[in-house]
This record gives sequence, C-alpha cells and structure tokens, in this order.
Amino acid sequence: MKSFSRHLFAGIAFGVLALAAPAGYAATPKNQLVIGTSLAQVLSLDPQQATEAKALEIMANLYDRLVSTDVDGKIIPQLAESWVIDDKGITFKLREAKFASGNPVTAKDFVYSLTRLLKLNQSAASNLTRVGYSGDNVEQLVKAIDDHTLRVDLTDKVTAELLLYRLAIVVASAVDSVEVQKHVQNDDYGNQWLRTNSAGSGPFTLNRWSPNEMVILDANPNYVSGPPKMRRIIVRHVPESQVERLMLDRGDIDIASALTAADLKTFEGNKGYAIQRVPTGGFYVLSMNAGNKFLSNPKVREAIAYGIDYAGIEKTIMGPYGKARTVPVPENYEYAIKNPDWHLDVAKGKALLAEAGFKDGFTLTLKTIAQTPRIDLATAIQASLGEIGIKVDIQQGNGSEIIAAHRARDFDLLIPQTSAYMPNVLGSMEQFTSNPDNSLKANNAGNFVWRSAWDIPELTALTAKASIEPDAKKRGELFVEMQEKFIAQSPAVLPMFERFEPIVLNADVKGYVGHPSQTTRLENVTKSDAE
Repeated sequence: MKSFSRHLFAGIAFGVLALAAPAGYAATPKNQLVIGTSLAQVLSLDPQQATEAKALEIMANLYDRLVSTDVDGKIIPQLAESWVIDDKGITFKLREAKFASGNPVTAKDFVYSLTRLLKLNQSAASNLTRVGYSGDNVEQLVKAIDDHTLRVDLTDKVTAELLLYRLAIVVASAVDSVEVQKHVQNDDYGNQWLRTNSAGSGPFTLNRWSPNEMVILDANPNYVSGPPKMRRIIVRHVPESQVERLMLDRGDIDIASALTAADLKTFEGNKGYAIQRVPTGGFYVLSMNAGNKFLSNPKVREAIAYGIDYAGIEKTIMGPYGKARTVPVPENYEYAIKNPDWHLDVAKGKALLAEAGFKDGFTLTLKTIAQTPRIDLATAIQASLGEIGIKVDIQQGNGSEIIAAHRARDFDLLIPQTSAYMPNVLGSMEQFTSNPDNSLKANNAGNFVWRSAWDIPELTALTAKASIEPDAKKRGELFVEMQEKFIAQSPAVLPMFERFEPIVLNADVKGYVGHPSQTTRLENVTKSDAE
C-alpha cells in the first residue's frame, strides 16, 4: 500500500495547537495490537445484523465466509476450498475447520447462517433480498448436500459472478449454529446474545465489547490456519483527533484511524510511521429526505448540488479522507463517467430555488454523527448552502441516534457514508439506484434510497437488468446508462466525495494492509520487535 504523497496535503489547514512530543515512549505490549479509532457507529457485533464500517472490520476477524476478496477485489477462498458454477447455481466444497467453540464448521452452519440472515431481515440482508433471496425461499435455494458440500441456487435476478461477491461480505459469515441456538430467546435467532458475544471460526474471539469504550479480541487457538501472531487485539474508542495523535506519538496505540487531516499531516515524512490511504469504493453522501416538501422538488435538489463548495471542502477539510466526486462510482472504475458540472454557483443555486417557488429560501436541519470528518463537512455545507438562501441547522448525535433517524426517515438532510461490495459500477452504485418499494409500509430501512423516500422505478429496473446481464460489454453499456439517468434525476442521495480511509501505523507494525471493503484481517500482523 502506498504512503501519502506530499501533494495530497497541499492546502490542508494545519492544527493550531502543536502537541509536544512526550518525554518517554511507553510501547504497547509486544504480543498485542492496539488500535485507536471511533467506535461511535458500532451498535452490534452480530454479523447478520451489523453493517457499519468499524463493526465490519471487527467482525471480519471473528467470522469466516465461504469466500472473501483480496485488496484488488478478486474473489478468493475462505472456508470454501473450491466451488463449481453451473447455469442454476454454485456448489461449494468446504475446508476442514472448527469454530472457536471446537464445533466443526459444516454446510448446515452456512444454511443456518444464511437462513438466519434472511429471516431476521434487517438492513444486513439487503444485498441478498435485492436479488430475490428472502426468508420465504432461502431454505429452497440454500441446501447442505453433506457436511462439506453446500449448494446455493441462483434466483432469476442475479448471475453467479455477482452472487459470489454478495457471499463475500461479512453478513454472509458462518455462525456456530450449535452454540447460537443455545442462546435463542423469543425466536430472536440468538440476536440478543450474539450482539455482544461471538460464535465464529475466525482468527479471533470476542473477549469484551464496552460500547464507546473498547473492543478486546483474543486469539482463537482453533483457527484453521493456525494461531494468529498477536495474542490480543484492543480497539480503543478515541474520537478526539488530537488525543489520538498524542496516544500514537507516545506509543499508547499502534494504529490510528480517526485523525483529522491536519493531525494526520504531522506524521508525514516521519520514518517512525507509515501512512496508508485505503480506497473504499464508497462515498460521503448528502442524503435528502424526498418526503420533505422542499426536497421533493428536483429543482431544489439541483440547487443544493450547485450550492456545495466541493473544491474548497476537499482542499481544506477532506484532504486524505475524500476526493470531490458527484457520481457514485469511483472514477478509476471501468465504465465510470465524468462528473456532472456541479460546483459552487451561488447565482445558479438561487435561480433554481426561485424556479422551484422558494426565492426567499427556507430552513432545513442537517443531522450528522459527531465524527471526523463529518462534523467539519457539515459546517462547510451549512456555510455554502446559506449563500444560496437555505438556512441549515446542524444536529450532532452519536451513532445509534443518527443511524436510527436515517433508517426511520426522520431527517431533512443527513451525512452517511457508503462503501462498495465489489470493485465495479454495480458494486458501488447499486445502493444509490435501487428502491423496489418506496412506500412507508414497506419499511425497508435496509435500502439506502428508501431511507430518503426517493422513488426511482426506472432506475431500479435498470439496476436489476444490469444485475442479470451476462455479456460484459452490454453490462458496461447499462452501467453508463445508470450513471447518466442518476444524474438527470437530481438525486436525493447526492455523492459528494469519494471516500478513503487514512490510517497511520507505527513503523513497528508489519503485515497490516487496509482492505477496501473494510474487512482487514489481522491474523498475520506482527511487530518488528515482537518476540
């Protein structure tokens, strides 16, 4: 992974307060990896429930899937040692592996886990429900042939290639069905227990999770590839950037991943640290509630698109966290189109508001998680939208509050973040262009567009068509059409900045390579001075 180049930081404001280097260096234990980050969005550690980025990274080390992806987006084996694709589905052969409990991993555990995912039917299930899998049909489509052979049949809404990518995400992890069923309460599929306990076959087990404090993972002695190099992983909640910077500087943590651009810059060029800028394929988004009387008007949404100073925000705030991009597809992906001509244009923004019938403007509330860089991003949006006549009140909250508001359509404006589940247009864009049932009674909180009450039947149909098109060239043409139609409709889910995950590591840390899907595995991480 490449370190930051100097030009990435050009123009980024430098922190006013310079923290002095500590007199003594208190290194973390040699056989423990300590990570400083924000755990504000970690609401559950049930792999068939949690979808937030930091939760995914923790769960990716507690659980295994049939397949995963490498850092280049290629499908690679995990618990499946091989698979055969035919015109009706995929047959997987499983490795000999054990859960942390000592129970063997069998095909029945995968049937249980995928059934559990679709029967719980929470946000985590959306990547499979979107292509025709449901709690009603999963037991007909997913079957254990024997202990080490699993069959997953295709629906008429997905190709085998795209199904593999959906099975590579954390929600498709295998849970220990024997262990989980011991903890079922009131038909909850063990959810209450699994939120704060682990039952996986991954390299680590969950020792303790204290919300907004820390997560402790212990090495799994039964891990199929042998014990991890680190005996313990400690993830500490350090949302304040300057505190995290000081902790890394004095050796209290080994890795920092919640630093502001200015604090991160202080480690550039320092041989004692390495910096990674991990692409996620996702975006920082301005979600607009199309159920709002103002935001239901496409001209208002277009005015907002012209009311954001993307270039200025990228330079002064986003820095290593984001690059201005208003199409929900990274520009280096095949078939990605150019940005539309959306830029800060105060006159045009005001004219569009007047055309919409709101020449005197109006007031909206913007909700955001109190987390780097979203707080500063919200303030900048407040300032630039104020120039075109939209007064914005900012409401900060913790992860549970803001995520709940988003899923309940209880907001005017809100800043979420996305990621891509596969490295192509569909993997990044599908969540922006598919909303099969926009009705309130659908209560489809797992659907990103549904949360904004944006009804897009034509785009939804086009996305579904791309999902089953077997010809690569024709699929590419559909990808281009999806992007063009998305822009033409003045989206209520406006991508603003392609999202990157900047991470600073103590140079003693070896083998840590940030994963674009935020499923970084830690079993092979070492420290150069470790015994």
